[in-house]
Amino acid sequence: MSQGQSQESGRIMANHAFSRFSHVIAYVCLVGAMFDLLGYQSETTAPILLAVLPIIAATVALYVLDRRRTTFFSLLYLVIGGVSLLLLSVALMSTLPEVAATNAPPLSLVKIALILVTGSGVVPSANMCWSAAGFGVGVVATLIAAWATMSQVRLDFAAIGAELCLLAVLVTGAITRAARMRVRPELARAVIDDEVSEVRYRVEVRAAALMHDMVLNHLAAVANSEGDRLRPELARQIANDLQILIGEEWLSDPAPEFDARANQDWHVSALHAAVEEARALSLVVDVTGDLTAIGQLNAERDLAVGLAVKQCLVNVVKHAQVERAEVVVIGSPAEVSIMVIDAGRGFTEELVAADRLGLKQSVRRRIESVGGDVRVWSTPGRGTTVMIRVPATSEVANAVGTSHE
Repeated sequence: MSQGQSQESGRIMANHAFSRFSHVIAYVCLVGAMFDLLGYQSETTAPILLAVLPIIAATVALYVLDRRRTTFFSLLYLVIGGVSLLLLSVALMSTLPEVAATNAPPLSLVKIALILVTGSGVVPSANMCWSAAGFGVGVVATLIAAWATMSQVRLDFAAIGAELCLLAVLVTGAITRAARMRVRPELARAVIDDEVSEVRYRVEVRAAALMHDMVLNHLAAVANSEGDRLRPELARQIANDLQILIGEEWLSDPAPEFDARANQDWHVSALHAAVEEARALSLVVDVTGDLTAIGQLNAERDLAVGLAVKQCLVNVVKHAQVERAEVVVIGSPAEVSIMVIDAGRGFTEELVAADRLGLKQSVRRRIESVGGDVRVWSTPGRGTTVMIRVPATSEVANAVGTSHE
């Protein structure tokens, strides 16, 4: 969208909001006029309440204008409103001579409702013209009624004040519009810059974690290999990971849509792939808990969990000095938790060297990037427990719950 189109859209939206607000006040004025007539009816036996019918007609015309803000319906509202005010004025002035004047409260309220006809104009000057037309129609209608019934003509300060206030608002809006339009592109650029920064951060986190997962872990696996040749499983894993690293698929987010029923089988999840890769490194991994809870994760969170757990298991292979680890899956309607437990030598997280990026990049930042969090409990000589918690995707969780019914 060009800057000119953006400004035009902004003007239309601002006019729509202003018209909506004006019409709400007009509704209040018309309803107030009806209640005033109820009060006058208590002072006379004449059928004054019949004058409510013209007010109802004006209210219906306002409703139609509120739904279709065009020049035709604005003119129609002024015509119907003007006739309704004329009939109301004649009925009131001929029945109650003590209040028979052009500034009677019910008449003033209907005049204000006519002043608030604003709606078909797209610029303040057009709305000023519509407002002045509404004020003129209201004044002419009451003057004709006063002439027909020989009633008093008095200045209607309420209607005049409403007209002046509305003109002041429109003039102020016209004066400040240029300044607002100058600020709008700057705000749009700021929003775009913020979105670009967020995307850049996510790509950097993903790139750092991917490099750590693949390059450093593969080097560690090669270093720990026995003999002169790699095991076929390890060689295939390295070849597949290198293809991912060379390509650009890792730059894009995984598609969030997938079959939740099929994903209840945890064997198609990234977590299962991580466990199998760890087993290929000769680590015995026991998987327990509610494995179907993995089906509550969308594709992005499923991938993040799988890669984070993979890094945790690689850390067990490289540092824990044990041959067995346990992965526990716990599910709830709100979140999915995965615990990676080993009985190895443990560590003190605060003492981990700054250049050791596995837990920092591949686990913490990766899980935080999808709205989750990571907690680590470790004591030297007594093992390590890493708990990964990520929110369940509501749509996926609902689909999984429905499939169980």
